[in-house]
Amino acid sequence: MIVLGFLQLIRWKNLIMIACIQLLFKYIYFPIFSVTTTLSNLDFSILLLATIAIAAAGYIVNDIYDLEADKVNKPGKVIINKKISIKKGYLYYNLLNIIGIIAGFYVAYRIDNISFVAIFIITALLLKVYNSDFKKRPLIGNIIVSLLVSLSILIVGVFDIIPAITNENVVEQFQAFRVLIDYSVFAFMFMLLREIVKDIEDVNGDKKLNMSTLPILLGRRRSKNIVFGLSFIPLILVTLYSFNNFSDIPVILAYMLIVVMLPLLHFMTKILYAKTKKDYTYASNLLKLIMLLGMLSIFVISLIIHYAK
Repeated sequence: MIVLGFLQLIRWKNLIMIACIQLLFKYIYFPIFSVTTTLSNLDFSILLLATIAIAAAGYIVNDIYDLEADKVNKPGKVIINKKISIKKGYLYYNLLNIIGIIAGFYVAYRIDNISFVAIFIITALLLKVYNSDFKKRPLIGNIIVSLLVSLSILIVGVFDIIPAITNENVVEQFQAFRVLIDYSVFAFMFMLLREIVKDIEDVNGDKKLNMSTLPILLGRRRSKNIVFGLSFIPLILVTLYSFNNFSDIPVILAYMLIVVMLPLLHFMTKILYAKTKKDYTYASNLLKLIMLLGMLSIFVISLIIHYAK
């Protein structure tokens, strides 16, 4: 019971998705495109541990701070004070942050740049401040959590690609890192949309905590119209990106347009006509699926280009 509660508390499905994205780049994209890397399998595993531990700690502190709101927004899914006490929640939160920072320190030491441990320390602090303060403010909290999600992709390049740059491979390394930037931007855009949708979904409970989220300030109707308008940004950018980079590879282009863009158009229709909490929950889950399918495109792209050589 406690183990199941702990797994639910740390959002184990989300953590697996983060881990899969990092693993896809490390063991699929980098080898196929002959990217020079720094981290051994053990070192990369510890980098993965650092990322997952701090993300898990962030989910725990989120549930602690959102306890009263969650009693209204999702009463059937409350973990804190039902399956795990607040005291144990804080204990797990502190332990996971300690594990994450120690693991981050080790990896930073392995690449001969101890200062990079600051990435993990700042991330842990931002997650705490986000949940205690920024989350209550319009947009700033949404932007911060979206940036942190995109950082979970970039961090692979920071620790594995950048330290391996030499005068001879600088162009190739930069190109590989640029791909990571492209995917981190993709993650940021869709995560920002999802965070706003979640705020709309949870508006009743958030009012109880005297938050000032966008839906509370502007109302659900105006907020969903903003989400609909913002959705055109990834729609246009990803479509242009797909045609600019994969117009000569029909299978990849088809994947991006059918598997990623069509669900986005479906989301835009759903959010435009959303009225009930169930509608917003569906829209939020749909964005999560689109993010996953978008990230999996690196697997599709790598394999198709590899076998086309």
